[in-house]
Amino acid sequence: MSEFPLSSQTTGVRTGAVVDAGLRAHMLSVYNRMTLGLAVTFVTSYLASQSATVVQLLYGNPIVALVLALAPLGIIWFGFRPDRMSSQKLQATFVLLSVLYGLSFTAIFIVYAQADIARALLMTTAMFAGLSIFGYVTKRDLAPLGVFCIMGMFGLLAFALVNMIGVGFGLMETSPALNNILAIASIVIFAGLTAWETQMTKEMYHPAHGDEGNSRMAWMAALNLYISFIALFQNILHLIGNRE
Repeated sequence: MSEFPLSSQTTGVRTGAVVDAGLRAHMLSVYNRMTLGLAVTFVTSYLASQSATVVQLLYGNPIVALVLALAPLGIIWFGFRPDRMSSQKLQATFVLLSVLYGLSFTAIFIVYAQADIARALLMTTAMFAGLSIFGYVTKRDLAPLGVFCIMGMFGLLAFALVNMIGVGFGLMETSPALNNILAIASIVIFAGLTAWETQMTKEMYHPAHGDEGNSRMAWMAALNLYISFIALFQNILHLIGNRE
């Protein structure tokens, strides 16, 4: 009679070990993919900033700059569909998005000193790591925080687009104080999103989804965390960087 409970307990321990090992591998794959995207973005930005022709093409016309800024958003909303696309197609789309973001961030290597860029990158990495660890280990449900931050993100995005269009076409002037307030608000919002997205990534994983299903979810998670990292970096750089 004593052998059955022991056998059942052993099976449960082994199943839990398999799930834990699979979850660790899944989370590692998510961060590896996010890191790939960040590397592509920063390399693209740096290389583009070294070409006067590319810089003139990207920023010589406000319409081109606006299209370049909106193109990644269009692809994310309409061309990145984990429910319909294969893992390979998601990978190709993710790399394309990373290149487009890199082109749109070319100006940072022109406007800011490389020392400030490196300092902002280190600060962002430290903040992102802390937020991800919190989102992974906390037992608190972060879904309400995620909903609040998503609403705030869309509000900031709408305001930023209106402001960019107005400034680009000379309808309004830039306000350093307002830009600083927006940067601080963005940091708070994307900090909350980072923690929530990490928790959501952890909870969505299950071995029953299979390699392909989990891989597609990993690409979606990598994209979400990538966007949060880029947003944190961009706004931290804005606050601490000295424009050349």
